[in-house]
Amino acid sequence: MAIMTPTSSPVFQPVLERIAEEMERTPGRGRPADYIPALAVRDPRSFGMAVAELDGTVYGVGDWREPFSTQSITKVFTLALDLAREGDELWEHVGREPSGNPFNSLVQLEYEQGIPRNPFINAGALVVTDRLLTRTGDAAGELLGFLRAESGNPALDFDEDVAASEAAHGDRNAALAHFMASYGNIDNRVPVLLDQYFRQCSLTASCADLALATGFLARHGIRADGSRLLTRSQAKQVNAVMLTCGTYDAAGDFAYRVGLPGKSGVGGGVIAVVPGHCTLCVWSPGLDERGNSVAGVTALDRFTTLTGLSVF
Repeated sequence: MAIMTPTSSPVFQPVLERIAEEMERTPGRGRPADYIPALAVRDPRSFGMAVAELDGTVYGVGDWREPFSTQSITKVFTLALDLAREGDELWEHVGREPSGNPFNSLVQLEYEQGIPRNPFINAGALVVTDRLLTRTGDAAGELLGFLRAESGNPALDFDEDVAASEAAHGDRNAALAHFMASYGNIDNRVPVLLDQYFRQCSLTASCADLALATGFLARHGIRADGSRLLTRSQAKQVNAVMLTCGTYDAAGDFAYRVGLPGKSGVGGGVIAVVPGHCTLCVWSPGLDERGNSVAGVTALDRFTTLTGLSVF
């Protein structure tokens, strides 16, 4: 297969099929997240990948219609929903810098007086969810409605078993929230915030759903129905933070290998954006030591190599 140029009209299906064949032959897929029972039982060799064009045309291979636990991928959408409401004021409460520490670290918060480094580590996502909750009264519900509309799938929903499992193992997140509340950086009662946050992370969706739902970032802030969610500048901001902070403390390696704004989740999913061209989602539950899908990152690396599509 000839490598495409960025200016050509990509024929995505053959590219995806080639990637899926390569992944099938690739040993060593990592291990599923073991601290959430619903995630631990997933087959690490499962693989799905979807690409959505700007007009909503979707291509896919493998388990691209199989729902999985989105986990931290939802942080992108809550960020966009809150940024659309409050604009630059948000950045007074959460930073935009890579953390260099694990996604659930407490140490950095103390040094920085309760202001999380970025919206995609757990502390930062809690702040964003808290602020969206203040503005809507139901951050999780706002997220769900948005994703149903953008994906065109009204059946999207939360997995209450996963949410309950997260709550049962949520002491570190509770500690982060209480610590930030002590600095005045949390508005709502911590138990209410945690319930919203755990429900948000439990949302189940497929690669097709998420590739479509992410399309507003490739369309520079324009939703599927043609209305504007974000200004062009705000869409750029979200993509930039995804590129620098979206894959935990492996963001530099992801940018080096893939060259796209992306966001991963410990359910094994990764979304990525080619601004002005398309959006992607890949899912494979086996994770590396930093919490990113082994096959997912490799597949996105191959996609940008074979198509020539990247932000660089």
